[in-house]
Amino acid sequence: MLRKSVTRLIAEANEEGHKTLKRSLGPFSLIAIGIGVIIGAGLFSLTGIAAANNTGPAVTLSFIIAAIGCAFSALCYAELAAMVPVSGSAYTYSYATIGELFAWIIGWDLVLEFSVGAATVGISWSQYLVRFLGQYGIHLPPQLVSSPFETVALADGSIVSGIFNLPAVLVVVAMTAVIIRGTKGSALFNAIVVTLKVAVVLVFIALGWQYINPANYHPYIPQNTGTFGEFGWSGILRGAGVVFFVFIGFDIVSTMAQETKNPQRNMPIGIIGSLAVCTILFVLFGYVMTGLANYTEFKNSAAPVAIAIQKTPYLWLSQAIILAILIGYTSVILVDLLGQSRVFYSMSRDGLLPKVFSDLHPKFQTPVKSNILLCVFISLFAGLVPIRVVGEMTSIGTLLAFIMVCIGVMVLRKKHPEIKRGFKTPWVPVVPILGIITCLLMMVSLPADTWIRLFVWLAIGLVIYFTYGKKNSKLRKELEEKEG
Repeated sequence: MLRKSVTRLIAEANEEGHKTLKRSLGPFSLIAIGIGVIIGAGLFSLTGIAAANNTGPAVTLSFIIAAIGCAFSALCYAELAAMVPVSGSAYTYSYATIGELFAWIIGWDLVLEFSVGAATVGISWSQYLVRFLGQYGIHLPPQLVSSPFETVALADGSIVSGIFNLPAVLVVVAMTAVIIRGTKGSALFNAIVVTLKVAVVLVFIALGWQYINPANYHPYIPQNTGTFGEFGWSGILRGAGVVFFVFIGFDIVSTMAQETKNPQRNMPIGIIGSLAVCTILFVLFGYVMTGLANYTEFKNSAAPVAIAIQKTPYLWLSQAIILAILIGYTSVILVDLLGQSRVFYSMSRDGLLPKVFSDLHPKFQTPVKSNILLCVFISLFAGLVPIRVVGEMTSIGTLLAFIMVCIGVMVLRKKHPEIKRGFKTPWVPVVPILGIITCLLMMVSLPADTWIRLFVWLAIGLVIYFTYGKKNSKLRKELEEKEG
């Protein structure tokens, strides 16, 4: 299996000049990037779903268990990101440990997750915007907030067909424009957005805490119904699986390695720091939410947080939560687009994708052509395809990448123990093995259509690899020249 040497990766990481990405990110920017993609709308919905169906008030324990499960992979990411601070995340690490073909599969799969994620979030952002503006009597034309494959019922009972989801397109274009201007500007914008949405979460916790009804915490762990996963300790474990996906996103921090100042120190801080901050916020959020309203009230509710807010005199918080979701989605789109272009950048530099994806802007030192191409593709997807076709934004590719990273730590510890590591994963191989087991359990729990989508996308990717990537691989060409 063709592998890229770790020595070569480290040399690439140390490259400087106008043909390389500009190092402008510090530890706080990295933490903000991680928080930006971790805190999304999932926090406001999955918390109630898990509490109502699986855990009761003990959803806080599910958050802690899920965070521990994520921490296994986060510690492995931190070691590799500090050791090999190159863009590309799990794709790059797999290239050095398992080989080019597997690296392609991981990279191609991450691209799917980021692009489908950005399009899906863009469509949801549009829906929340319509709801938010509607509260103030501002009603956007339904034809311009729906895809041509959707119909919308008007207030008078008539039905019209959508034309184009304009807000979804505009938010993708706007975030692309921010990214093109440079990573430092993107990080500043993301930091402002993250500050705003974290502020809303903190306001909910602070104001809601005063109106907690202690009776709602009894029993803290409701008795199991006799079915595995429905309350009791098995329910807490099932709940951990439900809320696990709220945490996913810290891995995108590792795609920023080549744009980070002092990556050996700052990458671990960014990865582990963002996970730690979000864990504290999520546990407090779940505690307040289940304290305000009895967990049984969240059953079959699409907006469980709204139910909790009704127990306080601060009804304006419902509108603030929608605003927080809008803000949260904006930063998720930003970071998804940022991460995707960096994976494409790395694959292009290796010759596995055309050169256009690694061409940098002479002033901003960002992959501007790649950003524009991806913007066009994702904008059309968001504007023309209904959300039910785009599908639920799932995390199977991310989980697969987690597994590869955990394997990578063990492989490199054995093959290259001499390489200096700015951060070392503790208790190897125990931590990586636990990370692999955790991620496999999460993958098995995902629905069948998610696996079908993954296999179809990978099949398309393998065709591209064997018809273009393999022939143009820079590493393969170099080896052939040496042998010739």
